[in-house]
Amino acid sequence: MPGTTSLADHALAFDRWLRRDALPLWAGAGFGPPEAGFQEALGPAATAALLPRRLRVQARQTWVFAQAGVMGWDGPWRERARAGLAVLETRYRRADGAYRTLVAADGAVLDEGDSLYDQAFVLLALAAVTAAGLADRAAAAADLLAGPLIRLGHPAGGYRETAGATPFQSNPLMHLLEAALAWEDLAPGAPWTDLADSLAELALARLFDGRRLGEYFDAQWRAAPGPAGRLFEPGHQFEWAWLLERWGLSRGRPDARATAAALYRAGGEGLDPERGVVVGAMASGGLPQVVEARLWPQTERLKAGLLLAARADAQRQDYLADARAACAAISRYLDTPVPGLWRERQAPGGAFPDEPAPATSLYHLVCAFRALQASAPAA
Repeated sequence: MPGTTSLADHALAFDRWLRRDALPLWAGAGFGPPEAGFQEALGPAATAALLPRRLRVQARQTWVFAQAGVMGWDGPWRERARAGLAVLETRYRRADGAYRTLVAADGAVLDEGDSLYDQAFVLLALAAVTAAGLADRAAAAADLLAGPLIRLGHPAGGYRETAGATPFQSNPLMHLLEAALAWEDLAPGAPWTDLADSLAELALARLFDGRRLGEYFDAQWRAAPGPAGRLFEPGHQFEWAWLLERWGLSRGRPDARATAAALYRAGGEGLDPERGVVVGAMASGGLPQVVEARLWPQTERLKAGLLLAARADAQRQDYLADARAACAAISRYLDTPVPGLWRERQAPGGAFPDEPAPATSLYHLVCAFRALQASAPAA
């Protein structure tokens, strides 16, 4: 996308790419057969990768096409979102109300596990189809929260990723907070407001160390021992910044908004200035641990920067400059022979390996592009 320098230009280019290229491609080659739902990935020639189908892909893609309807896309968003919902409820939903992790394309169950991360994305998908007017799944979402997720709750607050799992992880809590805020937009009050408050308070009190928010914790939500406890992912700092800024605005909590700004700065520690991209993981001492740069952290940098720029404070122009830089980085990932695909990861030297585009990244792209579309006119 050469020549796109302003946020408004990027917004137009990304919106055109999404509506004209990505959504039609993933609604076509990225879907099917209908009873199996969405494909896991598309190869460089847009051929489906024959892989088992994870719950998180079905939930995220259902969310994507419900969002496409809200955005006014004139493609088959209803058919795809409804089909995704049907697959979630027929192939993945267990008798106890939780949703299983992995199913083969022919319907064979490959993993009966029910991770918190995956359940959070089911909740997000249920909120999206409800918001789009496709189906009312408020009762189903409340049942999932009050039933299967109860056993993952922990006396010290928050939730385990799976029953009995250690160390504890912050990433699933982040996506559960995202789902809670999505449901709160539709149904303010209990249980969603209470859930969002409990997760945000835990993040502020226990997960955030005054500078960063870690990935792995012990059962008391202290940093896990060893290297795992010193690891942080820049992309997750941006995601938490976006969520805590939203929560802090809605609750009138300056402390949450101050933490959001700190987390945004922590995410910036992962920026490789030579490539202009955010790397995968850092150690608390500031050294990169994973130097490849996946697509999704670039989208989270954009989304968080745009929201913080809405503060109109002394840092506004810095946030806007970061957002433009993130757009430029994302553009390089979208420069593929088949429009509508993307490069998933950039190697340390700047090259992009020739590999399939995973469906999971479309969720990140739609999140960021919707934020850009909403904010670009005011930027």
